[in-house]
Amino acid sequence: MADQRVEKMARVLVDYSVAIQPGDKVMIEATTLAEPLVKAVYERVLQRGGHPHILFALAEQDEIFYKNAKDEQLDFSPAFHKMAAEQFDARIRIYSEANTRALSHVDPAKMTRRQKTLFEIQQTILNRAGEGKLRWISTQFPTAAYAMEANMGIQEYADFLFAACHVDDATPDPIAYWKEIEQKQKKYVDYMVGHDKVELYGPNVDLKLSIKGRTFLNSCGKHNLPDGEIYTGPVEDSAEGWVKYTYPAIYAGRVVEGVELKFKEGCVVDARSQSGQDVLLQMIDSDPRARYLGEFAIGTNFQIDKFTHNILFDEKIGGTFHLALGSGYPETGSKNISKIHWDMICDMRKDAEIRVDGE
Repeated sequence: MADQRVEKMARVLVDYSVAIQPGDKVMIEATTLAEPLVKAVYERVLQRGGHPHILFALAEQDEIFYKNAKDEQLDFSPAFHKMAAEQFDARIRIYSEANTRALSHVDPAKMTRRQKTLFEIQQTILNRAGEGKLRWISTQFPTAAYAMEANMGIQEYADFLFAACHVDDATPDPIAYWKEIEQKQKKYVDYMVGHDKVELYGPNVDLKLSIKGRTFLNSCGKHNLPDGEIYTGPVEDSAEGWVKYTYPAIYAGRVVEGVELKFKEGCVVDARSQSGQDVLLQMIDSDPRARYLGEFAIGTNFQIDKFTHNILFDEKIGGTFHLALGSGYPETGSKNISKIHWDMICDMRKDAEIRVDGE
């Protein structure tokens, strides 16, 4: 018997998140481990009149690639992904890794080189999305790897994931739920309009940045599932101060503990970590704009109350904020363009506050 939670999730992704219309060309990306959800999404896209195209990856594909790829292969842009980024109407990405630490020992220089190759595709997606020409959603299917990262059994993790996405039995109508979240968060987005200075104070942060002329977006199941945040692209040269991230920063399976950054005129002028210093420095030196901020966001989902080593969930934790080094989202007004987008999270639930123009 099919898992009804999977069926409900497919309806949210197709009917609400990317709102498939007749004639839409739809890219569905996943590993073979997510076959149940891919099958449900494929069927739902067809029912909505769209043209689904499945881009399956092997569960161990990235590990195999970095182990064997020569320089010319690292520099080769994947043709099908490039075409879909340029021509398709919607992209549904389902994270479904078999081993979240598979790339832990890959040379950071090889990863940086590959990022440069994929940069054009990434920018095409961001630019077309900002112009309203491409709708996209990222979600996750429960695998043993994610369960282990979260210190849970696979069934416990599946229950956690489906509950966080509100496609479990406790939510009769998931689409209505996410529309309600949109309305609740709208008051925070509306409040930010016309403001300038944001100040963050707490045991792990003393930072100022500007949001002048920037647009806050309401993250309510349209781009991520699960969801729950408001975010923008800060003025590029405005960040001043320091932040020590309370959770590990994870990039392509590499875990960097105890990251502390110091900003001056928007740029990271000092970067330290308790572990993974080589990865940290390699990534922020990827290009001249990797040391600048592309995103400032506030997590609003208080139902996600534990760190799971998974940015899709962790950045939404209610009472946290996160900053992303590198590329911003053009629709927020961000002008920062980089080969990386690296989210790092700081807890603000104790002895901390966020002020906007003094309030």
